[in-house]
Amino acid sequence: MRWTYTSALLRPGFSILALLALPVHAAVFEDKSEQFGLAGGNEACWFDFNNDGWTDICVGGKVYRNEKGRKFVEVANTGACVAADFDNDGFLDLYSWGGRKIYRNKGGKEFVAIELPELPKGSSLGACWGDFNRDGFVDLYAGGYEAWPNDTYADFLLTNQGGKSFKLTWSEVRYRARGVTACDFDRDGDLDIYVSNYRLQPNILWQNNGKGTFSDVTGAFGVIANGPGFGGGHSIGAAWGDFDNDGNFDLFAGNFAHKDGRGNQPESLWLRNNGREGEFKFESKGQGGVFYQESYASPSAADYDNDGDLDLFFTTVYGVASFGRKNNSVLFRNDGNFKFVNATAGSKLDGLPPTYQAAWADFDNDGDLDLMAAGRFFVNGGEKGHHWLKVHLLGDRKKINLFAIGAQARVALPDGRILTRQVAAGTGQGNQNDLVLHFGLGGHDKPIQVDILWPDGSTRTVKDVAVDQRVTLKMTE
Repeated sequence: MRWTYTSALLRPGFSILALLALPVHAAVFEDKSEQFGLAGGNEACWFDFNNDGWTDICVGGKVYRNEKGRKFVEVANTGACVAADFDNDGFLDLYSWGGRKIYRNKGGKEFVAIELPELPKGSSLGACWGDFNRDGFVDLYAGGYEAWPNDTYADFLLTNQGGKSFKLTWSEVRYRARGVTACDFDRDGDLDIYVSNYRLQPNILWQNNGKGTFSDVTGAFGVIANGPGFGGGHSIGAAWGDFDNDGNFDLFAGNFAHKDGRGNQPESLWLRNNGREGEFKFESKGQGGVFYQESYASPSAADYDNDGDLDLFFTTVYGVASFGRKNNSVLFRNDGNFKFVNATAGSKLDGLPPTYQAAWADFDNDGDLDLMAAGRFFVNGGEKGHHWLKVHLLGDRKKINLFAIGAQARVALPDGRILTRQVAAGTGQGNQNDLVLHFGLGGHDKPIQVDILWPDGSTRTVKDVAVDQRVTLKMTE
């Protein structure tokens, strides 16, 4: 089964007036760090480590248990990490990219480091999980960074050996990686990888050849967002997402960019996926309202106002950048057609300090996404009148890893939009959003159909799913 999509704006019956009639956006965030006992650190990873239905978090290198949306309690110290169930035992494990260790989750009660093969020397700022060779077990791609100014460290791939151990199957010293994030952008049933590289070096789009080996298709697919072709740039993180609701995963490539006498380096770019008919190649949509700040760092996508459009939170490295200019994290609201508007002040997220931390989850199960950023925990007050659906996908432990890392789900709305989400274990630089997929539905309150593309290329369609709830959808049902 294959899907073909066209842009919502080209669909018969779609009215521009419908866009103009959308309600005023009013979702407001409240800093509740002290109340919930959650503050500090750089990078954050949301994951439900004890399977109680309340998403927990690793932040500042510490794992905190979510006490039914009332508070968080520290339970372990693992270092900053990304999460996936590498042994398919039903409990999410951790890779600490800072410490370069894998921790097995033992029954939701403790994390124990496992033995790894000898790794290339170096350090890392990010990694992502994915079943790259499609054997039913998640593997790990880790980025290699640097020891300034001379040493460049290797990216490497750890291939899962049936959930029992890992084998180093590839490494390469080429660029200085920061963020690493995966997505099956060409919908062929295997996960591809985008690596954000620093120090005036080009980013890489690795296309999976189907068995866990990769080809560099960056230039061929039009994904050059920095590097020599654009005068050189500094990338820290990127975010995959279907930002125009046409059913194809687009890419936001974030760039730290010096201007004013420092070479006018390239700014951040929206890269639109042209889909199957366009051979899944990308076209630049420019800045799309992401105004210039020198020190942009780690982006993270989420529909914070539940209107059906993916928005973007984008952090900064500096509080005050070159020439005394203030830099602060920005919440960009998606107004459609790659037009993004600064919604930071209206959402009460203005004035945040420098950070690489940006990760989203519905921690209190009320249907809207909450944010961990800049060492603070922000609770979303929600958007009145907007509906939602949360989808928890589960594989069969055989062909598909249990937590369905790499799976995609699509929901078609009557206005022609195709809302598309993926289960992703890593985003931006070293962050991770919750693995439970979140769909904002705007004013739509009727049952919907969910189309699932599993990581092996197989599909499932589930009809008449009621909204405003969390549902678990399994591959085997």
